[in-house]
This record gives sequence, C-alpha cells and structure tokens, in this order.
Amino acid sequence: MSDPSHLFPGKTFISTVLDALDTKTEMSGGLARVYLMRAAMAGVIIGIMYLTNFAVIAAFESASDGSLVNLGKLLGALIFGFALVFIYYSKSELLTSNMMIVSIGLYWRRISPLRSLRVLAMCYGGNFVGGLALALMIAGSTLASGAMGDQLDASVEHKLSYFDSGLAGVSDLFFRAILCNFMINLGMLLVYNGLIKEDLTKAIVMIMSVFVFAFVGFEHSVANTVVFTVAALTHGIDYGPALAQLGVVLLGNFVGGGLLIGWYYAYANDDRRYLRKRGATPTE
Repeated sequence: MSDPSHLFPGKTFISTVLDALDTKTEMSGGLARVYLMRAAMAGVIIGIMYLTNFAVIAAFESASDGSLVNLGKLLGALIFGFALVFIYYSKSELLTSNMMIVSIGLYWRRISPLRSLRVLAMCYGGNFVGGLALALMIAGSTLASGAMGDQLDASVEHKLSYFDSGLAGVSDLFFRAILCNFMINLGMLLVYNGLIKEDLTKAIVMIMSVFVFAFVGFEHSVANTVVFTVAALTHGIDYGPALAQLGVVLLGNFVGGGLLIGWYYAYANDDRRYLRKRGATPTE
C-alpha cells in the first residue's frame, strides 16, 4: 500500500495540537493556579495591545483634520497583530485558540466534553482576571482619558450597537465572530503544521491573522471582554447588552475556530477509515 501521507498532509498539525491538549488538560487539573496565571497573562497582553491600537488611531486622528484616520486604523490593527505573537511565545493561554485545540481533542476522543468545558471555562476565567487587573490599573491612571479614551468609548458604542438592528444586527455580530476566530486559528494551523520552521515567518503569520480581524472589524470574545471591563471601570457600561454581546461572540468564535478549523481539519486528516478499507491498522 502506498504511503497515504500525501492524502492526509495535516497529521503533523493534529499530533501537535493533541500534544498541546494533553499539556492543557494536565495543567487545568493539578496545576490549575499556573494555568489560570498563564490565561491571565493572555488577557493582560490582549488588553495592552488593544489599547495601543486605540492610541495609534487617536494619534493619527489628532495629527490631522481626520484625513489620516484610516491610516491610523491600518497601523493600529497591524500593531495589535503582535498580541498573538506575544501570547504564543510567552506560553500564555488564550480562549479562542483553545477552542480549536479542545475541538480536535473531542473529535479524537482525547478529552471528555465535561473536561473540555473545564479547560475552556478556566481559560476564559483567567483571561477575564487578567483583563480585570489591567482595567484596575487603567482606572487608577489617566490612560483612559483624552483621545484614547474617546476611541475606547467609540469602540464600545459600536460593539453594542449591533443590537439596535434587531435580528439582522445579531446575525451580523455572529458572523463577524465566526470569521474572527476562523482567521485566528487559521494562523495557528499554519504555526502548528510543521511546515513553517522559522520564528519570523510564524510571527508574520500570527500578525497577519490578527490584523485581518482587527482591520476588517471582526469580533473577538476575549478582546471584547477586556475592553468592556476597562470601560466599565472607567467610563461606565450598560451591562445587559455587553453580556449579550459577549454571549453571541463566544458562540460565533467557537463555530469559527472550534468547528470550521478544529473539527474540519480533524475530520479531513482522519485516515482511520481509509486505512481500514485497505487492511492496515489505523494509528492516531
């Protein structure tokens, strides 16, 4: 029988993800505090880079009559792209990429549904704690005032405005969330698949995947959680719509990263049925 590796070229990606899942599963059990600390660091990184995005936009807007604001949005989104690079190389834990990892583990039965929920819930909780810690520091400073604070307020207002359009707005928000985590985990797929060896290329891939979602206007659950937390402690926020917004975005992110990337590629690289038909012993 010929080597089926050309038919299932993503086996390295799957095995790398499953190894990462084993680590996360173990950490979320016996090393829960460390896992939460790593997740909190991701929340801090996301928050700092998102605020930097606002600061860049504000700088370009104030430096002209507004004609350069689009250039500021482009540069700000590009800088925000470094958030995923910092998270990856600091070994921090981000909910949205873990959605993909857990989904692949579920497909291959390396983790139970209940344990999957534990891993994701702890990760999101840690991301929130990190964002809260950052929000408290910002609330004790003048960082959220002035032009950057105006950009923060405008962003929150825009994110909550989807509900003004009723079902059409919710649908818009949901699909933006799907596309957001599709891009994030498409980038992580390229990082994990073993074909890219150089750290510089990996960094470019991660920066680009985040740049697309930030510049186009997709919706990221952890970024929104941190932004809403900062807004709540500085300028105030309407909690009902904010929580509803996060609920829709969390679901969309799971579809985009967990199903359209994780489950899709787990199925596409499952060679067990193919090998059984040819009398070979399937391996995981």
